[in-house]
Amino acid sequence: MNIFYPIQIFADWLTYSVFNIIPKTLLASAVNFFIFDTIKILILLFVIIFAVSLIRSYLPPEKIRNILSHEKKYVGNILASLLGIITPFCSCSAVPLFLGFVQAGVPLGTTFSFLVASPMINEVALVLLFGMFGWKIALIYIISGLMIAIFSGMVIEKMDVRNLVEEFALNGAGENIELPEMSWKQRTDYAKNYTLDIVKKVWLYVVIGVGLGAWIHGYVPTDFLAHYASADKWYAVPLAVLIGIPLYSNAAGVIPLVGALTEKGVAMGTALAFMMAVTALSLPEFMILKKVMKTRLILIFAAVVGIGILFTGYLFNWILK
Repeated sequence: MNIFYPIQIFADWLTYSVFNIIPKTLLASAVNFFIFDTIKILILLFVIIFAVSLIRSYLPPEKIRNILSHEKKYVGNILASLLGIITPFCSCSAVPLFLGFVQAGVPLGTTFSFLVASPMINEVALVLLFGMFGWKIALIYIISGLMIAIFSGMVIEKMDVRNLVEEFALNGAGENIELPEMSWKQRTDYAKNYTLDIVKKVWLYVVIGVGLGAWIHGYVPTDFLAHYASADKWYAVPLAVLIGIPLYSNAAGVIPLVGALTEKGVAMGTALAFMMAVTALSLPEFMILKKVMKTRLILIFAAVVGIGILFTGYLFNWILK
């Protein structure tokens, strides 16, 4: 039996018995979608974020920086991308993140791998993708996001762009920091508090995102979106990326919208390319990064990551036809 079946029963009861909405109408479809997805996503957020937070308690920022300063070439890029999955940074943390890593002696390419992976692949994205599309799509997305992060960092490292970083950001490189140990109670308290803090921050995004998705699910004609954003339209993926760059949101706000778009016929690769652009290539992030790096480096970063997202979008559309 589907583990979410009890939630569906509850959503049906609220929609048809409590709210007394006529079944098989546009309103009933939208309301039922909204109730089911909101409850399901919030439950998953509480459970998985708590588990990930326990793991995260063993990886404070200082320890992460020490791990990423790996002597072997490109190993740091792989480790940075993997650590990006379970670390709490988002695009708004770009400047302190960048400064901390560079000043700790972490190579630039490794730092950029982390900058890409952390907002794009995190526990919130994992929860929402698993809840809305199943584990296969979530796994494919994680693998593609990791590949983008790893190869983006490797390419940037090869280009030797250290001269494009502002001088003050390079001061004090290689400093070591002593790390305090935490007891099990401190770790569980941290996980509980962090989970509550994250849910408090993202619940409104979840409600808004699911609400938009519910409206699209119930009221937007399937043929309308399928006509303009289906897999056979070559321009759909780059258009989705261009639309996503000026926006600023996190996974909690954009993934429910992606779910509704795909249900209406938008190709999966196109929808996920849009999500990647919103989370990893947001214009606000570039404006923040301008404080610590020159415009040319930001453009290089955006171009390398953008090419990876375009490739992933087209690949998804081809695989998931």
